[in-house]
Amino acid sequence: MTYRFLRWITALALAFGLSGASLAAAEVQTKTIEYTDGETVLTGLLAWDDAAEGPRPGVLVVHEWWGLNDYAKSRAEQLAAEGYVAFALDMYGGKKVTTHPDEASEWMTQITSNTDAWTRRAQLGLEILQSQEQVAAGKTAAIGYCFGGSTVMQMAYAGTDLDAVVSFHGSLPPAPDTVTSIAPKVLAAHGRDDEFVPPERVDAFQQSLDRAQADWELMIFSGTRHSFTNPGAGDYGIDNLAYNERADQRSWAAMLRLFGEVF
Repeated sequence: MTYRFLRWITALALAFGLSGASLAAAEVQTKTIEYTDGETVLTGLLAWDDAAEGPRPGVLVVHEWWGLNDYAKSRAEQLAAEGYVAFALDMYGGKKVTTHPDEASEWMTQITSNTDAWTRRAQLGLEILQSQEQVAAGKTAAIGYCFGGSTVMQMAYAGTDLDAVVSFHGSLPPAPDTVTSIAPKVLAAHGRDDEFVPPERVDAFQQSLDRAQADWELMIFSGTRHSFTNPGAGDYGIDNLAYNERADQRSWAAMLRLFGEVF
């Protein structure tokens, strides 16, 4: 494990009142799974608690624009400790991970420039999750961070078979006018001081969900900037990125409540 990964795990454990012993007792197991999108080889991480018996709901985890790094993987492991089967997918392929914003932006733009291809790649990750024997049929959700938050919203707009989607500090893309209904329940967690997402987009996002008759909730946290769930947010040297423990804890708890409702 890298130092950064250990620090993230420790911070998350403290944030949620977990000791090292309680984390170990969860008996969370992980394995990497390779799959393909055309000629692109993708590598995701599956996490589950092998002490749990019988099928259980599955949760797809979509990473930030940095790629499938240790932070996204740690969230999958957290979900497994909560009793879910989680799959942290790979949206870039080639095991690409970066800490450089320009590189991350380039990779993300390559994906988001074609909405159909973007949604298809996310759908492939969901199919991997749904194919696992531990996952209960018809019980899946998707969560995403930053770029991943936008990705799970695109999945919802495309009519993907999900019970719920949760966007953490995503860009809040409004639903296209062609979308007349949204089946998954929607939870979005947003920092009011996030300079990447202007207030007019927040308004357009809400109005589009109303137009599509979605069942949605938007949490807006005061004094909170982008990437507020990531304890390592301040390491990237970007002023608008900052961890906020209060927003992190409250948004995670809201996600668990939503899952309790839909599952």
